Amino acid sequence: MTIREKQELWEKEYFSPYAMLSSNSRGRDRREEPCDIRPVFQRDRDRIIHSKSFRRLKHKTQVFLTPKGDHYRTRLTHTLEVSQNARTIARALRMNESLVEAIALGHDLGHTPFGHAGERTLNRLCEGGFAHNVQSVRVVELLEKKGRGLNLTWETRDGILNHGTAGTPHTLEGKIVRFSDKIAYINHDIDDAIRAGILKEEDIPQKFREVLGGSTRERLNTLIHDIIHSSEGKPDILMSPHVEAAMRDLRSFMFEHLYRDSVAKREESKADNLLTGLFEYYMKHEELLPEEYIEMMETEHQALDRTVCDYIAGMTDQYAIAKFQEFYVPKSWSV
Repeated sequence: MTIREKQELWEKEYFSPYAMLSSNSRGRDRREEPCDIRPVFQRDRDRIIHSKSFRRLKHKTQVFLTPKGDHYRTRLTHTLEVSQNARTIARALRMNESLVEAIALGHDLGHTPFGHAGERTLNRLCEGGFAHNVQSVRVVELLEKKGRGLNLTWETRDGILNHGTAGTPHTLEGKIVRFSDKIAYINHDIDDAIRAGILKEEDIPQKFREVLGGSTRERLNTLIHDIIHSSEGKPDILMSPHVEAAMRDLRSFMFEHLYRDSVAKREESKADNLLTGLFEYYMKHEELLPEEYIEMMETEHQALDRTVCDYIAGMTDQYAIAKFQEFYVPKSWSV
């Protein structure tokens, strides 16, 4: 019996009856020989961590565009916080922690430079629209490894696709990540807004603080404990109604006071102009796209605008700025 088979046997003996067993996965699009050490979801997690798109998350905006300071969240640190929240919940509920981690680490791989501002720009420019959750699946199915993708399991891809508010994951592990994403960004965005001087803790309505707590630590503790206690022994991932309502209303408060209209968002029109300029330039000069993107456009028979969006979405903030300067900003010269 291999180490992997022993791990799979342990899952059957220890996991909740509602957990996703590695041995019950629907599998991958391309069949592979099983690893002798790692169950399938561990392999998914490892492939995501070693991917180029995962490494680029460290230089992509979370909420604050090009902040002056080392302690503001990036798309990568957000991803790690989602993963940590989700793993805590999964372990307490005896769910498949490896599947939860793989979904969490992969959920934002398709996010654009400049956060949701960049996502809105590409959604406007690309004929078929653009959504980062769909793009994240596109990254792992096609764009990584020069058109070969990462060949992840169906369950991991399903969780990535359905991690947003409107999503309905088919596994409880996917539902854990869906909750954990909201818990992470609501709380760390409050923390960053307080650090930036945009909000004070006292600005958060008292009715939310009474239910959830008066600090980031207290809110995280309340929300994670509530999910665990509400879901334990049940075939679903749940929150108690009053806690979920408070979290939902706090999220609405954040949209009103931070996400839509604050000093942190005043640079977004510049990001929109920058990405629009890059898109228009590549649409006129497709020969400047990397060779692998040109090859994928031909082999996959996809439109040029989709290919350009694929390339721009994969850029870091700094790289997008550098390419814009290369194309549009005159260079100094001397004789």
